[in-house]
Amino acid sequence: MSIRRYSPARALFLVTVVGGVVALAGCGSDESKPSASATPGAGATTSAAANSGPRPAAITTVTVEDMAFSPANLTVKAGDTVLWKFADKAPHAVQGIGDVALGINSPIIRTGEWSYTFTTAGTFRYLCPLHPEMKGTVTVEP
Repeated sequence: MSIRRYSPARALFLVTVVGGVVALAGCGSDESKPSASATPGAGATTSAAANSGPRPAAITTVTVEDMAFSPANLTVKAGDTVLWKFADKAPHAVQGIGDVALGINSPIIRTGEWSYTFTTAGTFRYLCPLHPEMKGTVTVEP
């Protein structure tokens, strides 16, 4: 059995051929990758269809201060979160009023925050159980 020896020129030729094959294999079309025209900021125009997906959920803040919820009444979309920020001398809580708002029930807080995500449409009334004159309403639209 004879041993075949490769010259440096032949080895360089093989490396070049193999490298070229590998490079060409990567040049194929991959439909899962976005094209340059679909990349934001690459000169492509945005159509209404591109923006028609679901909107991101929003967070609306209610301040609990000076013995009041501010704003006391607000409107959000289903899936949005309301964040109550407590910054008062007295402790407060958020408690739902009626069957519809049963899940709204924060701990008693003097400073800090508590949030609730509204998943269904409707009108949700709440109050501070320690100070029942403090009331608010969250109207949730579909």
